[in-house]
Amino acid sequence: MGAADPFTNRRNLAHRVRYALRHPERVPAHTRRAARDAWLRLRHPGHIAYYRAVMAADTARSPEAAVGHNPSRERWDEIGRMQFDYLVGHGLLPHHRMLEIGCGNLRAGRLFVDHLDTGHYYGLDISPAILLAAQDTLVREGLQSELPYLALVEDLTFDFLPAGYFDVVHAHSVFSHSPPHVVEQCFAHVGRVLAPGGFFDFTFNRTEGREHQVLHEDFYYRTGTLIRLAARHGLQARFMDDWELLPHRQSKMRVTVLSDRARTVGS
Repeated sequence: MGAADPFTNRRNLAHRVRYALRHPERVPAHTRRAARDAWLRLRHPGHIAYYRAVMAADTARSPEAAVGHNPSRERWDEIGRMQFDYLVGHGLLPHHRMLEIGCGNLRAGRLFVDHLDTGHYYGLDISPAILLAAQDTLVREGLQSELPYLALVEDLTFDFLPAGYFDVVHAHSVFSHSPPHVVEQCFAHVGRVLAPGGFFDFTFNRTEGREHQVLHEDFYYRTGTLIRLAARHGLQARFMDDWELLPHRQSKMRVTVLSDRARTVGS
């Protein structure tokens, strides 16, 4: 299945009409979501505050749905396992130190925590509600002794983390919900925390047409835009073709520090 159609502009009126005609049963839920999000934007100016409120509302309904728009526990497990298997297949070893941006309720994080040496997993999120759900996941999975580090953040500057520390940085379904200035902030600072030879993997909603957003929640980027934005901050980004073979609607890129590009971990 691979990524969704990269040519579709989901804000386009014609697309929305066609979609509504094909899926009339989804129209009421979308209408409720649009009304809720408009109200939350009025109450919470700024993208981080707004999206934190979105996550609080979604987590109250279902932590699994909050990180994937799908309340199915089976799909939650499947997507988490897919992320884990992919990184292990690309060389993630137990002694590596890993930073997961947007760790959510540890859909994949629980597997990384179990795989990595004690204390080598660091998870960040902007949502207090989803981090409490992450603690519940640790208890349910019996992973307390692995001493994972979970932290609430307001931005993606990583200024409280040590330089050159992480072998792998991972962000699944983060840029798909991030406007350009948040993506650029991450690129501006992630190179500092990467260890020599380390890499940063992220997924994104890909379009080959006009870049756009839907309800200020879902953002669609061209691959070239992200490559150029990464280069502006001394990073080399490349499209991960093998991810496209997997059953997921987003695409994936890998970023390395330009001076370290010949020494990427395991790839």
